[in-house]
Amino acid sequence: MGVIGALTLDQLRVLVAIEEAGSFSAAGRKLRRVQSAISHAIQTLEDTQGLQLFDRSGRTPRFTEAGRVLAAQARQVLRQAEAFERAAQSIAAGLEPELSIALDSFVPTGPVIRALANLQLAFPDLTVTLFTEGIGAAERRVRDGGATLGLCALLPSTAQDLQATALTQVTLAPVVAPTHPLASETRPLTRDILAEHVQLILTDPLQRPGPSFSVVSPRVWRFVDIASRLEFLLAGFGWGTMPHHLVETALESGRLVRLIIDDPAVLPGSIGLFAIHDRRRPLGIGARWLLEELQRQGWFAKP
Repeated sequence: MGVIGALTLDQLRVLVAIEEAGSFSAAGRKLRRVQSAISHAIQTLEDTQGLQLFDRSGRTPRFTEAGRVLAAQARQVLRQAEAFERAAQSIAAGLEPELSIALDSFVPTGPVIRALANLQLAFPDLTVTLFTEGIGAAERRVRDGGATLGLCALLPSTAQDLQATALTQVTLAPVVAPTHPLASETRPLTRDILAEHVQLILTDPLQRPGPSFSVVSPRVWRFVDIASRLEFLLAGFGWGTMPHHLVETALESGRLVRLIIDDPAVLPGSIGLFAIHDRRRPLGIGARWLLEELQRQGWFAKP
């Protein structure tokens, strides 16, 4: 029997049962106890708290104002106690107390949201922390133990401490604003032509001078945040390669123009998306379940 100071959880259960059933006798039937046991539990609760919870002046005891307020509080305490017991049982069975996930900014959020919604249904008491990271940061957070799982758009290094699971391919689109000179360029868009213009790239702020993935032009503007880079692309400050799912609406509306570059040696058409975790830290039940759910997700509709 749980005890909270001078309270017991059983006393709170009796109080809530009376409110739900409507009387002492009905609460006794609900809890399968004699009415005298119900009366004793309430009397003890009133004595320990120094409050009158029921008005007994009539034939049937009725809640006082204090009794109704405390019955509502009792219901909340019981719900929290039940959640505590479920969490303790789940953790004892191998469910991690908290699951932290780091997402690269390239990651499509739709499949992740669906997977996390299913995770919540399967493990309603599991606390989840979600980090949205710039380029390189998701892998770094997994390495330093700040996140259990990382979802990143770049293939992790071949270091033996990381386990990588392929999830999908993210289609890339080189884009410019319709007012940019490249949008009206009639020559084939070779590396030399692209190099004549400023390229807007993503960079890792903790690495100098930063990664060189898909960098073609010697003239670059570096961005840590992919949303800010998109704003500058829309404003015509340069050209850049974006995940297609992030610019699809802008392309359809004409706010951006897709550059036709057929040579994959200049710019790749897609990039792999991976789930990574540290081999030295075994995954808990929730993380393993989520990883399998992410693999089941349909990330993109077929073109």
